[in-house]
Amino acid sequence: MAQTFAPGDDLVFQLESGYGLLRVVAVDRQGPETVWHLLAYEDFYPNVEAAEEALTTPDLLTVRKAHLALTDRAFERTPAALLGNRPVSELELLPYQQWLRSEVKDVSDRSALLMLGIR
Repeated sequence: MAQTFAPGDDLVFQLESGYGLLRVVAVDRQGPETVWHLLAYEDFYPNVEAAEEALTTPDLLTVRKAHLALTDRAFERTPAALLGNRPVSELELLPYQQWLRSEVKDVSDRSALLMLGIR
């Protein structure tokens, strides 16, 4: 099943201890392969409404990991739902642009939650 998310999408995921936030920063489609570039926020929230409320002041959110590059398979294994979309800032794009310029472009086949060490 192909994901229909786009750059700028804010995503919520659920753990036993609460809800967390991810953000799609970029999507690279190279033929049949897709690489998803995510940003992960630090805080957890007691419910989806609290996570949505936190997104109303995005400058106050703490970034846990500024860049995660995932295969399509890994992204599909990251259980997340769309909360909304807002423009991706230049600051959010910097780690992705550094990844583009790097000689070694690591792309994980592990879900975002495994990459963050929270599942």
